[in-house]
Amino acid sequence: MLLALDVGNTNVTIGVFQGAELGAHWRLRTIHDQTADEWGILLRNLFALAPLDFERIDGIIISSVVPPLDASLAAMAKEYFNTDAMFVTPETDTGLVIRYDNPREVGADRIVNGVAACHLYGTPCVVVDFGTAITFDAISAGAEYLGGLICPGIGISIEALFAKTARLPLVDFREPQRVIGKNTVGSMQSGLYYGAVGMIDGILERLFLELGPETRAVATGGQARLIVRGSRFLKTIDDDLTLKGLQLIWKRNQAQ
Repeated sequence: MLLALDVGNTNVTIGVFQGAELGAHWRLRTIHDQTADEWGILLRNLFALAPLDFERIDGIIISSVVPPLDASLAAMAKEYFNTDAMFVTPETDTGLVIRYDNPREVGADRIVNGVAACHLYGTPCVVVDFGTAITFDAISAGAEYLGGLICPGIGISIEALFAKTARLPLVDFREPQRVIGKNTVGSMQSGLYYGAVGMIDGILERLFLELGPETRAVATGGQARLIVRGSRFLKTIDDDLTLKGLQLIWKRNQAQ
């Protein structure tokens, strides 16, 4: 079995694959100072609850954008699973040609998402990932990672409105009943929701012009389902896109 971890700034997504099938998955908060032992104990508990056999893990692959956690995760893999974790880096054979000016600047999760989108949905394609930041990643018809856009995440926008104003409350992100808000909370929720939908659709429209009308768009991440309900262009959701990409990269590298 393969253990796959996607370490983001806000959440860590964990998946266990039996072959190509995702048998179990969890989403946890990212704790930047978590130790190798804490990781090991946590994973043992999750496996016990699943239930899954901890001893059957024979491979670990990790995409991480939180460098302080990499050493702890590497130590956890060695101490608790007796294996070396494979970290996705610019040197990893992913099958994508990276056209970024400096490939080391691209987050590992963005490359992994591109791999999964290529294999599962075809090219050209755009991946929209709703995480701490909202990222757009463009993949050409020839499986080239062209680059993309990085925008403020919805959670960041909510926190900024609350922190930088004297009278605006902290609100939930939800689809409003109407565009015109009738009170402060409703106005904020409408602005946040339709502002995000408008940004997503506006950017996708420009990307489709650049990449071609046959371009597919795939959404993943926390608020994807809410946004897709209001979007004109974003219709496909894959909650497990990053984990699937990790499994595909692992399989590709084991076959060599």
